[in-house]
Amino acid sequence: MSISPLINRVAIVGGTHGNELTGAYLIKHFQNHPKLLQRHSLETLTVFGNPGAFAAGTRYVEKDLNRAFLESDLSNPHLSTYEDKRAKEICQLLGSKKQPQVDFIIDIHSTTSNMQFTIILGDRDPLVLSLVAYLCRSNPLVRVFNWATTQEQSFLRSLSYRSIAIEIGAIPHGVINAWFFERTQQLILEILDFLDHHNQKTFNPQSIPTTVDIYQGKAIVDYPRQKNGELQGMVHSQLVGQDYQPLQPGAPMFVTFTGQEIPYTGEEAVYPVFINESSYLEKGIAMVLCEKKTVAINF
Repeated sequence: MSISPLINRVAIVGGTHGNELTGAYLIKHFQNHPKLLQRHSLETLTVFGNPGAFAAGTRYVEKDLNRAFLESDLSNPHLSTYEDKRAKEICQLLGSKKQPQVDFIIDIHSTTSNMQFTIILGDRDPLVLSLVAYLCRSNPLVRVFNWATTQEQSFLRSLSYRSIAIEIGAIPHGVINAWFFERTQQLILEILDFLDHHNQKTFNPQSIPTTVDIYQGKAIVDYPRQKNGELQGMVHSQLVGQDYQPLQPGAPMFVTFTGQEIPYTGEEAVYPVFINESSYLEKGIAMVLCEKKTVAINF
């Protein structure tokens, strides 16, 4: 397999949001048991993303840390919130695409949506695509999602050209779930195994699929609201918990508090994800509508 340079240094980040406990406690666990992460051909760095928010039991202290990594923000000395300062500290540890200090970033998150084990892509690098295709084959609960944007990304994972975020759920924020904890740890160790085999060129090419299904975000949908911005309705009960399931034209999408159904008015079926994610209410996101694409992997 010769699809990218060697991956010499991997950063695993958890607790980017302080109330997402799976990633936070996995980082603590890995720091207490570093041998779990040791691989022959690569070094692993663990980073606790937002210790201030974790101590407070909140998503963030002053602003969303996972939206604080625009290059213009990182270079702006006048931005002084707790998260802006923490973003600069993390950048010192991990570098950036222009001055990389790690070759791969794994950022662990949890969600109140029924996303199972979702891998969120950064760039469609051949190595990353082959990795996620391998994970999808080995675990039927793994899905692959990609935000639809051509703008510079402000996510923590954008500090590295090769990176992924892992979204697991549904888990209430502030809750630790043993089933998800154990399987997320297994997934991360499997990722490190894959990268180690890649470095040593010990993979059987037949073990890697030649295509992978990607759910490509195409539209962000807000809740129905009144003119003053207050909620007028909610996600329809038939759609709650149905992440990655097709939503057909005319199917109920929302329902008002008086019981009036609001249908999906698109012309083609879509696949909603991040349905009812509680932290996205403040961002005006009730769900993200995706189209499903099969992408070829070029070794």
